[in-house]
Amino acid sequence: MSGILDQRILLFLFSVISFSASVQSTKVLSEWKKCGDPECEKAMSRVQATTDYLGPDCRYLNFKTGEEIMVYSKLSRENENLWAGSKGKDYGYFPSNAVKVEEFLIGEEVEVLTKETDFLCLHEDKYTFE
Repeated sequence: MSGILDQRILLFLFSVISFSASVQSTKVLSEWKKCGDPECEKAMSRVQATTDYLGPDCRYLNFKTGEEIMVYSKLSRENENLWAGSKGKDYGYFPSNAVKVEEFLIGEEVEVLTKETDFLCLHEDKYTFE
């Protein structure tokens, strides 16, 4: 019984160490972002894809020409050309020059600090750190 408990403790410790190492390697794309509200919960605009886009990793939103995307934030200062939004239940970053704005949904943008969690990958209800 003690051997099984030791194995579980070692597995837990390995998971914590792996998780910590992953957190440290998370790539922050920008320190600032613009949103429709301080919590970045309101959709800023509705856009339509003008080209097919396949992102370089799981933080990016892939789409085909003509698909509709809801924009929730825009990176600012660094990487101003990257916006974040959703298409169905998929969420991620994409270049602003791959879409055209169809409808503005807010009157004023608010600039807020990004968080490390803004740059996580989400797969099958699990967070993946880059």
